[in-house]
Amino acid sequence: MASLSPRERIVRSAAQLIRRHGVTGTGMRDIVADADAPRGSLQHYFPDGKDQIVSEALLFMGEAAGRRTQRALEKANKRSPSALFAAIVAKWKEELLDEGYVAGCPLVAAAADVVATNSELREVIARAFDKWQDPLAAALVETGIPRRRSEELAVLVITALEGAIILARIRHDTSPLDLVVRQLSPLLDVAASPPALRRLDR
Repeated sequence: MASLSPRERIVRSAAQLIRRHGVTGTGMRDIVADADAPRGSLQHYFPDGKDQIVSEALLFMGEAAGRRTQRALEKANKRSPSALFAAIVAKWKEELLDEGYVAGCPLVAAAADVVATNSELREVIARAFDKWQDPLAAALVETGIPRRRSEELAVLVITALEGAIILARIRHDTSPLDLVVRQLSPLLDVAASPPALRRLDR
């Protein structure tokens, strides 16, 4: 993170620590140490304290998920909904294995911590998910799914993927991710097929 400014390093470090420890388990000192930033920089860049850092970290991760979706579309072996989904899941599998299952999605980790007690952060998490969901829906449109249907399927893909990530971390096993790819891929591809074929599938 040497090329990043101290402020950027703090936001990125906060996001990565939340992935592992949640919001309540991530302290200000931990963030400073991980970012290798001067302690005084917290007050300078984030005068509203921890909630401001957490908010920016979560929005940053929502945007990162949106960018990751576009990269997955570009790298998919073919431009189909199932290939897009498989590429997204493959990246998650890679990260879970590389990191020993210790880190999941920071948005889910934050939600588990704060949605019942902090309405402001709850709204931030919702906005962060939108920053992932909207690009995902747009990518599904690029694979041939109608716009209205793509918005619903983007929600389905995210919820299935998040559940699979949680199970994979609990079990130290990526098979839940393989399962959602197998089960959702036919549904996604049918949604991109011509209307006549979609009727035959019912």
